[in-house]
Amino acid sequence: MRDQLEQALAAAPELLEGRQIVDVLSVGGSSVGSTWRLNLNGGEQLFVKVAETANLLAEQSGLQALRHWADPALIEVPQVLGCLPLPENSALVMAWWDATSGDQFCLGRGLAQLHRASAEVGPGRFGWDRDGFIGLGPQPSGWRDSWGDAFTQLRLQPQLRLASEWGLAEQDWESVLEPIAAWLNRHAPAPCLVHGDLWAGNAAVLADGRGLLIDPASWWADREVDLAMTYLFGGFSRRFMEGYSREWPLPAGAEQRIEALNLYHLLNHANLFGGGYQQQSRKILKDLRLALL
Repeated sequence: MRDQLEQALAAAPELLEGRQIVDVLSVGGSSVGSTWRLNLNGGEQLFVKVAETANLLAEQSGLQALRHWADPALIEVPQVLGCLPLPENSALVMAWWDATSGDQFCLGRGLAQLHRASAEVGPGRFGWDRDGFIGLGPQPSGWRDSWGDAFTQLRLQPQLRLASEWGLAEQDWESVLEPIAAWLNRHAPAPCLVHGDLWAGNAAVLADGRGLLIDPASWWADREVDLAMTYLFGGFSRRFMEGYSREWPLPAGAEQRIEALNLYHLLNHANLFGGGYQQQSRKILKDLRLALL
């Protein structure tokens, strides 16, 4: 991998600005791709993610959007320096960061400010202008004027159709989509830019106390999708919610919508990994059917 990265960077000398690569170290990997730290002469470092080109371009788009709306005094979104072609995939080159497990108060405040600032001058509709990914799952592009229609048509329905491969039949979910959409439409949130995949592995705290956001699956949505996901796998503290609520408290009824919003992520995990995620998805669909029909 070092040879491939060095060749790719040699073809983009503006990224190194005359600096030399001293070492290339693996810093992890997942089903999406591998991650690397480039040590440069002078002690500087770069972060590199190697994955499928389409996945990285979608991630780059989300990072650039989040960085545009984030208050850098509260929250850091890594600067993308370039996306370089490799023989079989691509490398996304970013500024390096050192994360800690510190106080999440600024992380919560920063996310709330990002949500509010983007909602105030957003596009006025829900969706995204390019196909993306949620992990390795598809996240289709498209736009809708109403939140419930966007969530059910652009997010739930594509995952539900994929779920037929593990036995979730159309009659198990078709009748509940319109009631879900109508229920969420009555909530009528303002579209704002969301991270879209906000589990604990994609957020952290920097040494200076600011929050950090990485690996987004961004789109214009109800801000509650980000907050709901923080409850799905854990890892977010009471201080995170205190920081968020200080800037922009959630509206009444938000807790009642958590399960429905997290159905999207559970379906994606069920389609990618199977196991207990399938049973969880079936249970939430049953609960929603009983509550809304």
